[in-house]
Amino acid sequence: MAREIIADVLLGVAAAVVLASSAGLLLMRDAYAKLHYVTPIALVAPVIVGLAVLARSGLTEDTMETWLAVLFLVISGPFLAHATVRAARIREHGDWRPGPGQGLARSDSPRRDGS
Repeated sequence: MAREIIADVLLGVAAAVVLASSAGLLLMRDAYAKLHYVTPIALVAPVIVGLAVLARSGLTEDTMETWLAVLFLVISGPFLAHATVRAARIREHGDWRPGPGQGLARSDSPRRDGS
């Protein structure tokens, strides 16, 4: 009985994280700001759901499969975020590299001779 209550509370917290992040997604204007609100949905909520599965089932094969999926999400999340920002930058500027007037100033850029 206590395990089920803990699991239900954790699932409620995960749902609250997803709802709050979804509200942030709706309110932000550009892709760069929206990406900050995708992170809790992609990383925090799956970990909380994994904890709920662990609380309800204990250490079983199903729990290990859940944590394997969570591990995949945690590892792939930053790569997907980077690819999303890169695609948004290419769409806006035609190239992902900083152009003139963007990024490091000419005097701040590293010198080719290594000094």
